[in-house]
Amino acid sequence: MDITEVILEQHHQQRRMFAVLDEMPRDDTTALAAVWARLAVLLGVHAEAEERFFYPRLLRLGKGTPDGDVHDEVEEAVKDHNDIRDAVRAADAHEVGSDAWWTAVWEARKANDDHMGGEERDDLLDFRRHADLQTRHDIAVQFLTYESQHYAGIPIRDKDPERYISDNT
Repeated sequence: MDITEVILEQHHQQRRMFAVLDEMPRDDTTALAAVWARLAVLLGVHAEAEERFFYPRLLRLGKGTPDGDVHDEVEEAVKDHNDIRDAVRAADAHEVGSDAWWTAVWEARKANDDHMGGEERDDLLDFRRHADLQTRHDIAVQFLTYESQHYAGIPIRDKDPERYISDNT
């Protein structure tokens, strides 16, 4: 088990759930609400697990990429997570299936797509290059344990990226 593979697999699940929303009948608000509720939990718990287990280790072990140093990578990731959380909160504030709800879901998707692209391109590469397999395994176990313990969701709370970095370095 490898945390980088776990994260990639969960990214695939998130992309698929957004695609499922695309394919659902627009007037079936019960189904839309159910799929959205599951996706919102996946997004929130995944982000929190990354911030608890993956990113602190990246800050200690990572060296950065040609695009920036490891602090830049992590700061951007936490900002992205905040954008995702904000969009999830916005969707939850609107009637499921309404234009405002779909707009917020679209914002969540865009923020998540941006985050996953940067994470896959930079953060996971940096981690693979600098973390040994045992470390990657240990983090995967912690990550999946946390997610399993919080399968029903967690409170949505933004984080200050700069404070997050200073607290974890």
